[in-house]
Amino acid sequence: MKKELKFVVNGQTYDLWIEPKTVLVQVLRDELGLKGTKRSCDSGSCCACTVLLNGKAVKSCSILALQANGKEILTVEGLANGTQLHPIQEAFLDNWAFQCGFCTSGQMMAAKGLLDENPDPAREEIQLAMDGHLCRCTGYNMINEAIQDAAKRLQTQEEQGGAK
Repeated sequence: MKKELKFVVNGQTYDLWIEPKTVLVQVLRDELGLKGTKRSCDSGSCCACTVLLNGKAVKSCSILALQANGKEILTVEGLANGTQLHPIQEAFLDNWAFQCGFCTSGQMMAAKGLLDENPDPAREEIQLAMDGHLCRCTGYNMINEAIQDAAKRLQTQEEQGGAK
């Protein structure tokens, strides 16, 4: 028997009826068409499906969608402001922190969760926050450098009065 799911995704309210066993990544991709959240391992071990749930980075393949009832979700599609990329997205591009791009959305969402919590993380803190994020194409150095760069960009933006 389907259950009602009401939540906010990328600032938009949704009211859906879903099967109780449905995981969050399925709802985001299949019901809402948000393909930026990748479905890969289905076991929470690769982190490609990372989204923010009430501001915290979570693996959406490991959470029942109904656990998000009444909560706010941010996916990679919600990072940009129209055509203006978020500083994290800019930093990933400028630092070549991607190759095939499959894991990139999960990496960026984890970076957003980290930088919202700790705007000036040390390299070791970045590495700890990104632990478990698997990337088969690029070196993790570029990802760490992109996150450090994003932190600087966000600090500059905040100093200039810009929104996150």
